[in-house]
Amino acid sequence: MVVREIKISDADAFWQMQFELDKETKYMIYEPNERTKNLKLINSSIQNAVEGKNLLLVAENDKDIIGFLSAQRGVPNRIKHTAYIVVGIRKDFQGKGIGSKFFRKLDLWVLQNKITRLELTVMCNNKMAKHLYEKNGFVIEGIKKNSMVVDGEYVDEFYMAKLI
Repeated sequence: MVVREIKISDADAFWQMQFELDKETKYMIYEPNERTKNLKLINSSIQNAVEGKNLLLVAENDKDIIGFLSAQRGVPNRIKHTAYIVVGIRKDFQGKGIGSKFFRKLDLWVLQNKITRLELTVMCNNKMAKHLYEKNGFVIEGIKKNSMVVDGEYVDEFYMAKLI
């Protein structure tokens, strides 16, 4: 299992991993088959990471991308010290330490880039992800009520943050 920064050549495989992840879990924002294949947008995200504006890590297993961590830095001056985190790991590879590897690399990037606040949201019923985030220093700051609709039901999300 390798965790590394994304490369431009990963665009198609990265999209495919996200597309498959959407089918495996109800914890990501897109429903199955809802994600469109917008390689221009994906390439832009990858380019921003390659240039160092943001961080985009991927996990590989036998050359297949099986997970990611994205850290999007705040753009306006007042929030340049923040980054918003999204993590997704394919179902068969969860609980194998990939998330912890992602967060170790994220911690290094944060120090190098003068980020002092990390933020994320997680569905309140996603106990595994919540545990990973807490283990890596995130705390609950609040609850976003009725944040999403999953299977016709409103779902709340925890708003979590980590101060560096």
